[in-house]
Amino acid sequence: MIGVEATDCFPSSPGVYLMKGGDGAVLYVGKARNLRQRVRSYFRQAGDGRYHIQFLMARVAKIDYIVTDTEKEALILENTLIKQHRPRYNLNLRDDKTYFSLRMNMSEEFPRLAIVRKVPRDGARYFGPYSSAAAAREVLKELYKIFPLRHYPLESCRRRGRPCLFYQIRQCSAPCHGLISRQDYAALAEGAALFLEGKNRELLQIVRKRMAQAAAAERFEEAARFRDLLRSIEITLERQKMVTRGGDADVIGFSRAEHRLEIVILFIRGGSMIGSRNYSPAWELDDAEGLASFLNEYYSREVFIPEELLLPLPLPEHGALAELLSERRGSRVAVTFPRRGVKAELVALATRNAATAAAEKAQGAGRAEATLKELQERLHLPALPSRIECYDISNIGGEHAVGSRVVFRAGRPDKNLYRRYRIRTVGQADDFAMMREVLGRRFREGTEPDGPPDLIVVDGGPGQLSVLMAVLRELGVEGVAAAALAKSRVEKGMMREEIERSAERVFLPGRKNPVVLRQNSPPLLLLAQIRDEAHRFAITYHKKLRGKATITSLLGEIPGVGGKRQQALLRHFGSLKRLREASVDELMAVRGITAKVAEAVWGYLHGGNQF
Repeated sequence: MIGVEATDCFPSSPGVYLMKGGDGAVLYVGKARNLRQRVRSYFRQAGDGRYHIQFLMARVAKIDYIVTDTEKEALILENTLIKQHRPRYNLNLRDDKTYFSLRMNMSEEFPRLAIVRKVPRDGARYFGPYSSAAAAREVLKELYKIFPLRHYPLESCRRRGRPCLFYQIRQCSAPCHGLISRQDYAALAEGAALFLEGKNRELLQIVRKRMAQAAAAERFEEAARFRDLLRSIEITLERQKMVTRGGDADVIGFSRAEHRLEIVILFIRGGSMIGSRNYSPAWELDDAEGLASFLNEYYSREVFIPEELLLPLPLPEHGALAELLSERRGSRVAVTFPRRGVKAELVALATRNAATAAAEKAQGAGRAEATLKELQERLHLPALPSRIECYDISNIGGEHAVGSRVVFRAGRPDKNLYRRYRIRTVGQADDFAMMREVLGRRFREGTEPDGPPDLIVVDGGPGQLSVLMAVLRELGVEGVAAAALAKSRVEKGMMREEIERSAERVFLPGRKNPVVLRQNSPPLLLLAQIRDEAHRFAITYHKKLRGKATITSLLGEIPGVGGKRQQALLRHFGSLKRLREASVDELMAVRGITAKVAEAVWGYLHGGNQF
């Protein structure tokens, strides 16, 4: 452990510091506007009884630093070094899934709205985010009733003999068949963009002006269309709740929950609240520093960056973060700490949401521990099953056979530890042999970082359990409890009028009769959840492999599409549906696909060949 004198040579300039252990491993990466002052604060905090600082400093053997010219450069460098070293004490935002957004490229001939996950800086306009694809589709469904934009790629629509059904129900203006001019369609697209951006006052003014111009020119049918559009917009706006005067903002709230931060983001778009997102990263150091690290990592992804961030507390690198986000957005981003007014009320709302989420998770953790204790008692397990692994097999007649492993920790799924296995040694439909291969590979490949599981569950009965026990004995694995969960069976006797189902049974090693847990009891529901999750994970992988094989076989029939091009298309699109929806231009964007090949692929997929 080093002392405060080690910081005497540190400069009083912006930069990044790396705290290292005795083995040279990086324990923590931090940023500072004043390196000497920031690092010295750790030695003062370690002496004030804050245990998380003490734990960190007791392990630090060396502190290195890198000087930067500005605080913004320090923010960028910190993010890079965290991704490179993955330090133990830094915030790790494991959930890398972004919400869905709507994308519209106004440079297209007839712009179209599409649902996307990433928000790159490609010149298109993005709207959202939305909590799910279903939520985004619901927005599109309502939007098409007001602004009849095209639904499908132009190429596929133009090959049709007549406009699609959406034109018949007045939810598409049929630009593919020349039923609307490019200028009028552009006005529709711009109106939809203004509506999604919440710029409703400007939109209403534009529609009223065009209605008046059409009426003055005695184009009464056109004026009537604008009148109907105006009425639809006004009715829709009446259902929306305005929370600010307009603009886009992300409102941040947080709550400390022992060694974790519960963070909530409220999404304000065009003055309306459209959704929220929760994060629960592990963090043991200062709250302000943790929040700053979270914001730096979250907005380094391809997510929408609003024009304003509302924070619950001031950050030490407030100006640097605003400058960095402004650069990423391409326009000014304000990072503020409101103390009064509507914005302060929004921050308070986000903070209450974070506190509520933290309390709910604490209650859930208590219930999970009680369930695990009951499971330990009912199955006579030697230890509390804090980590449970479950395995399942999926195949059809031995074809595309796969195995899955899911892991539950403290009663909750830990998807970072899920694994998928392609069956290599079994060529026929033999679930027992496939299970033996999967289990053997799992324990031959070495133990996980946090040790072996407390309990292994296999989907099946005594046969699958005997395979599991044989593998554990052969590989000398000790201290791991085992069980098999058999699904309920249909029972119908000769004299019974109704079909009945037996209870789900748990088979244990060395016990002839199964353990029957009380129907709908928490332990049984937990085991069933784990078993069903393993089944879902296995069958999803099986379907994916089967779909890839189908794509490869179909593409193999197209002249000019060899093995490399098949793999390139497969990696880029991933599914039959996405491949068939792709336009010629999107196909040409794949590496190795020329214009001639793209046209051949598109023509084959849309020339009467059905999947």
